Amino acid sequence: MLKEFKEFALKGNVVDMTVGIIIGAAFGTIVKSLVDDILMPPLGLATGGVDFSNMFIALNGEDYASLAQARQAGAPTINFGLFINNVIAFLIVAFALFMVIKGMNYLRRKQEEAPASPSEEVKLLKEIRDALVKGDPPAKRPQTPPRGT
Repeated sequence: MLKEFKEFALKGNVVDMTVGIIIGAAFGTIVKSLVDDILMPPLGLATGGVDFSNMFIALNGEDYASLAQARQAGAPTINFGLFINNVIAFLIVAFALFMVIKGMNYLRRKQEEAPASPSEEVKLLKEIRDALVKGDPPAKRPQTPPRGT
């Protein structure tokens, strides 16, 4: 059973998947930073200085100055600002994946469109056909004596 697991774990598809997951996790960190540190501050400024990551509704009816204070007090909250940040991050990742898949499909179509060169047999048959159409006499072949003489 250990041998089977080793064969499975070392197959190319499993290794490729592992690399993809690791790169995807790193990409997710970059996208989160892009959303939190680059996109949301100007968006907050454009909306009058609103900090989306600090937008929430306290379900216990009390007012808190920040989400951190509400969490520290143990208040149940609906964090719609964080949700907005996560939706934007998702849209960025989805768009990036769309562009990668679009590029892969373009390359795959390019490969499929490239005609395969004809085999040697096909080339030879075309030469014979062309010679017959032109009316060239066939090449002289050595005569073999008839059998049984």
